[in-house]
Amino acid sequence: MARFAFATLTMAALLGATIVSNGAWSDVWALAALLGITVGVFALDKLTALAAPDHPGEEFPAGDGLAVALGLLHFPLLYGGVWAISGGGGHDATARVALFFALSLFLGQVGNSNAHELIHRPDRRLRRLGIAVYSSLLFGHHVSAHLRVHHVHAATDADPNSAPLGQSYYAFAPRAWIGSFRQGLRAETALRRRASSRRGLHPYGIYAGGAVLSLGLAWLLAGGAGMLALFGLCAYAQAQLLLSDYVQHYGLRRRELAPGRREPVGPQHSWNAPMPASSALMLNAPRHSDHHARPARPYPGLEIDRDAMPILPHALPVMAVLALIPPVWRRLMDRRARRWSGA
Repeated sequence: MARFAFATLTMAALLGATIVSNGAWSDVWALAALLGITVGVFALDKLTALAAPDHPGEEFPAGDGLAVALGLLHFPLLYGGVWAISGGGGHDATARVALFFALSLFLGQVGNSNAHELIHRPDRRLRRLGIAVYSSLLFGHHVSAHLRVHHVHAATDADPNSAPLGQSYYAFAPRAWIGSFRQGLRAETALRRRASSRRGLHPYGIYAGGAVLSLGLAWLLAGGAGMLALFGLCAYAQAQLLLSDYVQHYGLRRRELAPGRREPVGPQHSWNAPMPASSALMLNAPRHSDHHARPARPYPGLEIDRDAMPILPHALPVMAVLALIPPVWRRLMDRRARRWSGA
């Protein structure tokens, strides 16, 4: 458990120090945060000897504690970052630019991974915290799309967040965003029609209210500049989430057993990256096959089987960067995807 806490809370502390400091120290902390979440994590991933052994089942209670702590820290970091990036803290251009990219990466890699954990928890309070995090990032519909669509249709054409072989990220991203919004809305509406009781707001009403509240807070903190900063942070964070989906399901498809019936989701239908530092920072999100097999299993217990699961050649953040260069991506991944698909 210590590796997850160290990786995530160290980054949160560097970002927090950037927001509250000024002068030369704000430059130091901002650059340390940016270099830490990029070059530092990449370098540590290469030192595989630092990977701690897994002990599934032994760390679950502590896993919830860290998830709650990160969920609560998300809000002062997000809105403090909006305030500082907008000029409220008197930071110079170097600190503001470095803070924007470091915080965006943190929101996309840590905040998203943690919110993803929270929405899978059976405790209603934890799920609500996860919804609040996603709504603050103007991405609340991802909750419904992920739970009601992605986990049902992953690795099929019915899932907008599972990229087929040969599709570039640039073609995938708008399809995934719009498709997940529509299909999530359709799934939630159908569920409410079937339910015996329809009391309470439609989930999409909650997401919209959370987005309005988030934008309102940004306006109160820094006016129009604050809203622009929030839009920028959210766009960058959402792009990283879409990149994760793109990378983790690219080219993998479930076989059709009969017309309209697919094989169950198996370990061969998700890409995985067991690299130690990035996995710790992202709360084992790169162990994607086991998550799809056991969605309610907390992150410290997720496992890797190198023989049964597709393994990415590099860490997930590195693969996300390579996905932005389609010729390089296809040369690296198409052959691997065909092998796992039996094509």
